Amino acid sequence: METIVAEERQQVVAVPATDGFFFMSPWKSLATSGHFASLELPAADGADPRGAFQRRLAQAFASARAAGIARPIAVGAIPFDTRKPSSLFIPEQVTTFSRANYQKRDPAAFCAPAVTGRKEIPEQPVFEEMVARGAYATSQPGIDKVVLSRLIDITTESAVDREALMQRLIALNPASYNFHVPLADGGALMGASPELLLRMNGNAFSSLPLAGSAKRVADPVQDKAVGQTLMNSRKDRHEHQLVTDAMRDVLAPRVSYLALPDRPELITTPQLWHLSTPIEGQVRDGRENALSLACLLHPTPALSGFPNDVAQRLIGELEPFDRELFGGIVGWCDDAGNGEWVVTIRCARLYEQQIRLFAGAGIVPDSSPTSEWNETGTKLSTMLNVFGLN
Repeated sequence: METIVAEERQQVVAVPATDGFFFMSPWKSLATSGHFASLELPAADGADPRGAFQRRLAQAFASARAAGIARPIAVGAIPFDTRKPSSLFIPEQVTTFSRANYQKRDPAAFCAPAVTGRKEIPEQPVFEEMVARGAYATSQPGIDKVVLSRLIDITTESAVDREALMQRLIALNPASYNFHVPLADGGALMGASPELLLRMNGNAFSSLPLAGSAKRVADPVQDKAVGQTLMNSRKDRHEHQLVTDAMRDVLAPRVSYLALPDRPELITTPQLWHLSTPIEGQVRDGRENALSLACLLHPTPALSGFPNDVAQRLIGELEPFDRELFGGIVGWCDDAGNGEWVVTIRCARLYEQQIRLFAGAGIVPDSSPTSEWNETGTKLSTMLNVFGLN
């Protein structure tokens, strides 16, 4: 079983396999087939190059090489709460390809199944009360920000065609990190994340955290004004600064070089403007890999809050559900330590006739409950639009 690595051949990939991992990125895109070994160990100590998680990963890579897989990689997802089991595996075969060579399909070709049920979790009054409590908590000593989220559960008459859905997701979100993760129960995690948590190549790494967002509008002049308003927003700039400061502080002891600009930049998705800060650096210890750094950063204050431990406790008190893989990370790491991990947002969990969507918003003292409901609604619209449910 030798792994196929086809980047140099500029192979064209047309349809992601429903039983395989699929990851589309501007750096390196890949699709897998076959399943050599599962890696379900919690990643709570994944940031430690000498910890149990990294030892298990090294053992799995060694076993794969012994079985004839020349260049094994680990792919999949790690949940928001890294104390919970991971959903990672080593595939038997990997095809890498250029995103430019992906064979696109007409998004109109997807036929959404009839919806038989739809439920907001929680409903708007409860969510707004959550936000009010979160905003009050962040105005007190001990916590500066908390990220609160909500779900939409949708039941359909028949199971979604995942291959056609993935084609539509890519067509509607061509610049995102588009992914499909097969899960042990036969379901899947799919999404179009705009946020790069960690890319590693050799000893160099980069990240592009997002925090602070605003809904785009159709008129180009007004849309540009929306972006500038976001850039000048005291509330959003404060929220973003909390994220970048925390990431700098976490990375600093592990690096020989680290660069962050003083001011965020604006980036867009089809639905939103975001504040972003490109981060670059080089690790000091050669034992670091893409997963050790990703686990070091995860979850950033963009997904939990700040300080992380206090924010996670508050999330546990306020959110009426377990995030599971939502708000986690999705990506890959090869046995040389290279890899790429993105934040699991703008995503959906599919299982038979069930669809679950997720969106969150950063809460600080100035947050408005109604505005945060609307912001999460805009974020949910990315996947609702993919399903043809907007």
